[in-house]
Amino acid sequence: MKKIACIACSALLLLSMTLGLAGCGAHPTQPEQHPSKIAQTGDLMKDITARTPEGVDDLTADSAVLTDFAVRLFQAGQRGGENSLVSPLSVLCALAMTANGAQGETRAQMEEVLGMKVEELNEYLYTYMRDLPSDEKYKLDLANSIWFTDNESFTVNRDFLQTNADYYGADLYKAPFNDATCKAINDWVKNKTDGMIPQILDRIPADAVMYLVNALAFEAEWAEPYLEHQVREGDFRLSLDEAETVEFLYGREHAYLETDNATGFLKYYMGGQYAFAALLPNEGVTVAELVNSLDGAQLHELLNHPVSVPVDTAIPKFETKYDVELSEALTDMGMPLAFDGDRADFTALGTADENIYISRVLHKTFISVTEQGTKAGAATVVEMAKNTSIGPGFDEVKQVYLDRPFVYMLVDMRTGTPFFIGTMMDPAA
Repeated sequence: MKKIACIACSALLLLSMTLGLAGCGAHPTQPEQHPSKIAQTGDLMKDITARTPEGVDDLTADSAVLTDFAVRLFQAGQRGGENSLVSPLSVLCALAMTANGAQGETRAQMEEVLGMKVEELNEYLYTYMRDLPSDEKYKLDLANSIWFTDNESFTVNRDFLQTNADYYGADLYKAPFNDATCKAINDWVKNKTDGMIPQILDRIPADAVMYLVNALAFEAEWAEPYLEHQVREGDFRLSLDEAETVEFLYGREHAYLETDNATGFLKYYMGGQYAFAALLPNEGVTVAELVNSLDGAQLHELLNHPVSVPVDTAIPKFETKYDVELSEALTDMGMPLAFDGDRADFTALGTADENIYISRVLHKTFISVTEQGTKAGAATVVEMAKNTSIGPGFDEVKQVYLDRPFVYMLVDMRTGTPFFIGTMMDPAA
C-alpha cells in the first residue's frame, strides 16, 4: 500500500518573553544527537516513574463535551474567507497538560473552557490514548514529553511532573536550555511525527523554563480507495461568478448527514474507526453562516447517527496549510486569567523569579486528501512567559458534491468526536 501519514503534533512551550534569545538554526557540521545524550537527568528525576491511573469506563459518556470544545474552538479561531483547519485534540492535550500547573481562578477558567475538571480530563485523555485502535491500514498515536531547564532560577513542581507522567506518559528531560536542546526538541517532534513536522522551535529565549510537547500521529487509507475512473476534473465554485478547475474524487457512500442549513456525508477509513466528514452549506448559506450555526451537542448527535442511505459524493483533491494565534480566541472563550501576566496562577507548575502566564498559543496545521487516503499535521505551541510587566429517513439516492466552499472533519467514530475540523474555501490555494 502507499503509505498515508496524517500527523497532528502539538507542542506546549513554556517560554520567557525577555531579551537574550538563543538561536536554533541548522548546524550542518554538528552530528545528530539523540535527546537522551543532551537532556541530562538529575536527582530531581530519579523517582518520577509513571503510575497506572484507573481511567474511565465509558469514553462515550463525555465525548459530547469534547465535540462542544471542538466546535467552540473552531468558531473562535475563524478568519473569514480563507481555508482553515484546527486540531481540537491537539489543542486540548496541550491545554490539559498546562492546566495541571494552574491554580485557583486560573484553573477554574481553564476547566470551564475545556469542559471538564482537570482531574476528570486527565482520566478521560489517559483512557482515550490507552485505547486508541490501530491496524496496518490505520492508526492514531499520541506521544508526550516535558523538557525543563537545569537553571537554578526555576524549580519544577514534582507533583506536576508526576501527574503528567501518570496520565500522559510524558518522557521527562532536564537539560541546559541551549541550541543543542532546542535541536533535540525539534528532533523529538520530527521523530514522533514521521518527519511531517521537522521543526517546532526556532529559538529558546534566555528565560525559558519548560516545554511540554504533544505529538499526535494519524495514518489511514480509505476503506474504499478511489479508482482511476473515479478521478475527474470539474469546476469548484469559489463564488457566484468565479470558478476554478480541480480534480474531484467521485464515489458513493452510505452515511448521509443533514442539518437545517447543510447536507453532508461520512466516508470511512479502513476498519471503520475513523471517518472523513463533510458538510456542504445549502444554496444561499455561506460557510461563515454554517460555522456560526454549529452547535456542539447537535453536531455530536449528527456524527453519531448518520442516515443509512446511498449518497453520491464528490470530494476535491486538496492540500492546504493554516496557522492561527489562539490567545484572543481562548480569552473570548472564557479563560482570560491564563493570559494575564499579573494575575495568572501557574504555581502548581513550578516557581520562578517572576509570575508565569500564557503569552501566546500558536497553532499550525496541514492536510492532504488524495485517492488513497488522508495525511494531516498540526502543531500547537502554548508559550509561557515570565511577567516583565509587559434526520429523517430517505428512500432516494442523495447527492452531495463538494463543488463549493464547505466544512470538513476527521472524526473518531468510537466517540463521534472530530480531531480535525476545517473549512475548504479554495482547493487550489
